[in-house]
Amino acid sequence: MSLDRRTFLRHASLGAVGLTAGAQLPAAEGAPETALPAFDARAPEAFWAAVRAQFPLTSKLTYFNTGGLGPASTPALAKAAELTRQLQEKSEHGHGLIAGARAIAAGFLGADPAEIAFVRNATEGNATVAAGLKLGAGDEVIYETHAHPGGSVPWVQQARLRGIVVKTFEPATTSPEENVARVAKLLTPRTRVVQVSHVTAPTGIVLPVDALAQLCRARGVWFHIDGAQSAGMIPFSLRAIGCDSFATSGHKWIGGPHETGVLYVRRDRMDEVEPVLAGAYSGDVDAATGEFKLTENAMRYEYGTRNAAAMHGLAEAMRFQERIGRDRIAARGRELAERVRSGLAVLKGVEILTPAAPALCAAMITFRTATVPHDKLFSRLMSTRAIRCRPVTEEKLNALRVSTHIFNSPAECDALIAGVAEIVRS
Repeated sequence: MSLDRRTFLRHASLGAVGLTAGAQLPAAEGAPETALPAFDARAPEAFWAAVRAQFPLTSKLTYFNTGGLGPASTPALAKAAELTRQLQEKSEHGHGLIAGARAIAAGFLGADPAEIAFVRNATEGNATVAAGLKLGAGDEVIYETHAHPGGSVPWVQQARLRGIVVKTFEPATTSPEENVARVAKLLTPRTRVVQVSHVTAPTGIVLPVDALAQLCRARGVWFHIDGAQSAGMIPFSLRAIGCDSFATSGHKWIGGPHETGVLYVRRDRMDEVEPVLAGAYSGDVDAATGEFKLTENAMRYEYGTRNAAAMHGLAEAMRFQERIGRDRIAARGRELAERVRSGLAVLKGVEILTPAAPALCAAMITFRTATVPHDKLFSRLMSTRAIRCRPVTEEKLNALRVSTHIFNSPAECDALIAGVAEIVRS
């Protein structure tokens, strides 16, 4: 069946008639006011309490697992709910509204809208790159041993299907330069791809993506970043980094709805990543010749009916962070993480696994104790104090990870420290 894409998109956008662009959509009825007070460095907790009030996360739970799944903010949820209701009133898909959300996501990540595709999560973005690059038997791919399964399994699958060779390096805790050196040591003429986690999931090590991008560019190697833990935690610009591709989830640090994510592919290298799946919106079929041509932007990685409401919920979560201030968010996360580190470090038998150097850490602290197994410590914190951390079993670390974000407070950090101290003593 031939399809004229211009005609298809013209009809697809009819559902947008009567609806304004996402940034002007009304808030959901009864939603709390999203205005925030002015930030006063002399009394910052009033500001952060107002931020906390924008999350429906129950006050009965002290939540330190944003690295696993971040709670969505009320502005994000309200935007998604209201747009869902508006679209359902006319049973429309709202594809004509997606461009507005795409522009917001591009601005948030420091990219061009044409380089942005909406995906379901970082795993889908990582897998799209792994399956789409033109690799063959013997081609080498390098990533760190601390890669999340959503970052490593796509390459393991390609090793099974196409015979590529996977090589790994242990992330260094000493310096950014050492991590660059460890990657450089593995490079050979057969290396085609280097992938790193911007911030590693098990212990929160910040990897030097800028320097690694330069290294890969000089060697003609594709550089991909798994940014599931960095987007929304620390500010950055993909243009400034210079990577070839990047994937992130919207439902972690950004605070967007579940099953939202973004894939970035640099425009001048987009033809090197074939879409794994294709359908409506991926390209044009010439009615006369039957030739299929991919669309010239990252929409080639999207296909079929999309959830425009969820995408605008993600965009609203990004706008909410911009109102707070990206640098302010990063500083708050680091401040709270350092409070946790300092409090745990003085406890007998507690070992901090996250490096202390500012260039290597951000808003996650992973630790373990010599006397209490990590699973029992996790359970005791939950059952006695309703404190939710995340067990870390990767690489047999057998530890607990604490993520500190904008809805957390110094008092919650102190409660965690006191809880660990009590359990270790007993």
